[in-house]
Amino acid sequence: MTMTMIEIERALRALRLSGIRATLDTRIMEAQATQQPFLETFSAILQDELDRRYSRLTERRFKQSRLDERTTLNDFDWRFNPKLPRQACFELHTLKFITEGSNALIIGKPGTGKSHVAKAVAYQATLQGYNVRYAEADTEFAQFALAGPDEQSQALRAYTDPDLLVLDDMFLARRISDLSAELLQTIVHQRYKLRRSIIATSNRVVEDWGKYLGDNTMSTTILDRLMHRSAMLQFEGKSYRLKEAASRIARDTTNVS
Repeated sequence: MTMTMIEIERALRALRLSGIRATLDTRIMEAQATQQPFLETFSAILQDELDRRYSRLTERRFKQSRLDERTTLNDFDWRFNPKLPRQACFELHTLKFITEGSNALIIGKPGTGKSHVAKAVAYQATLQGYNVRYAEADTEFAQFALAGPDEQSQALRAYTDPDLLVLDDMFLARRISDLSAELLQTIVHQRYKLRRSIIATSNRVVEDWGKYLGDNTMSTTILDRLMHRSAMLQFEGKSYRLKEAASRIARDTTNVS
């Protein structure tokens, strides 16, 4: 029995085939206009559904990651700081370190692109099907300290479960609370046992982490696990933010003149 378009629409809705529903009329007109073979038309319809599902899935992963922007390495100005470890950054972007359960520490001066690279790798991971969690470390650790036991338990799972955790701008405020330091140690320890990857960025050299944690023994424990299977990227050079600020001031001055 041949179904009417209304019945087909109802069936597609029941089967949750929104990608096919969205393009079916167009695919029918295309097939009639070009006299496409059935298999070619059917393949196009199936691809529409796959594309819709992939788009929705990647959007959901992006939202769950808590990334605030879709950063890529394509829009990074490598010429501004030519001594940056470009090859190591692109190696991270291949995401092989996630499959290996390895980590990455990106250490260097403010404004040199550490967060940009970390976010670009994290965004690429969401596109490739990995579960990602991005956190501005000091801010989220401070919020954790103020939360109740149930919220802290949920937060710890959110830091432990993803395939990739990005801890951005660690020790930005220098000294962190004892509870935040304990949280960091727990996260690193749990993820180390599970062989789940961490990208950590910081303006602070690792030799000083003991001061910011308030405990040299804890610092050694954390770094021992972070650096056991890890790539260390050193970012040196001029600040992109200062460059952009100078350019903006120059444009404003020109406009006023």
